[in-house]
Amino acid sequence: MLEQTTNDTGRAHRHVFPRAVRFADIDALGHVNNVRFFDYLEDARLGLFHVDPHREGIAPFQGLVVARHEIDYRRPLTFRPDPVRVETWVTEIRPVRFTLDYEIRDDDEVFVRARSILVAYDVAKGAPRRLNQDEIAYLSRFTAEDPQDAGSR
Repeated sequence: MLEQTTNDTGRAHRHVFPRAVRFADIDALGHVNNVRFFDYLEDARLGLFHVDPHREGIAPFQGLVVARHEIDYRRPLTFRPDPVRVETWVTEIRPVRFTLDYEIRDDDEVFVRARSILVAYDVAKGAPRRLNQDEIAYLSRFTAEDPQDAGSR
């Protein structure tokens, strides 16, 4: 597994997940198949909500469900030896849900821009729950502070 890091880009504090382009991601047209990008987003969320909090001694998020995904394919991504970056930041926090924006990119190009709405979920009750203060504080570390970030999609 690749190492996850956090990075401050100067616009918003973004979570950065290096993701290898695997041969299995490539379709018959020679580029990453559109549905594979959802795997890239999922891998980045696992780093953001489980791996990195564990490394920091913070309880990982429990019971998050995806309510919505939007994705814009900007450029074809072909097989390459170097990983791409999945950069993730928070654009909205509400009592029960929050919104993540993403870019899948390298230093020169943005291949995908995406957005997800995640809902805090109580698995035992089978119902949405409120985000707790620790979760809100953690999410706030990745909140876009520049209006361009919030509207960059």
